[in-house]
This record gives sequence, structure tokens and C-alpha cells, in this order.
Amino acid sequence: MIRVVLPFHLRTLARCDAEVQITVQGSATIRSVIDAIEARYPMLSGTIREHGTQQRRPFLRFFACGEDLSLESLDFSLPNRIVRGEEPFLIIGAIAGG
Repeated sequence: MIRVVLPFHLRTLARCDAEVQITVQGSATIRSVIDAIEARYPMLSGTIREHGTQQRRPFLRFFACGEDLSLESLDFSLPNRIVRGEEPFLIIGAIAGG
């Protein structure tokens, strides 16, 4: 079971708690986690990654075990602590301003 923390705007849309637990098929990658989230919460399809390119939306960031994984490939394997559920995979809304 992988724990995923969603930003406020996505959990409001999905009507879920801040942290959700998902199961992925095959290896645990950024892509498989997002696939599982979109399968469980279809209303989030296209909100985490673009429909056409499947790339991360610009104002979302991915973190695991204190590391920013936002620029990694979607096929990046997640750390064992995330796979074992010891730490959550974080999807964070980027903060912009001036």
C-alpha cells in the first residue's frame, strides 16, 4: 500500500482525505502511482498530468523521502520507504508569487 498526500485543490475535487492509500500494479513508479490515483479518482484525470503529453502539470511537484522528484521521468522507481508505506509520496501544489 502506497500512501499519497494530495494538495488541497485535488482532494477537494476528489472529495477525499489529505492522504490516500493506493495499490499499484507492477513496479512502483511515479507513473504507476498517478495511474492508480486516476483509476480510483477519475475526476483527477488530467489534473496531475497533461492529457496529451502525460507530463506533470507545471504547478505540481512530486516529493519522496525529502527529495524533489518533479524533474524525474514518470518511470522513475520510487524509494523502498515509499513502497513499504513508511513515508508518503507527496504531490504538492507549487507556490508562485511575486
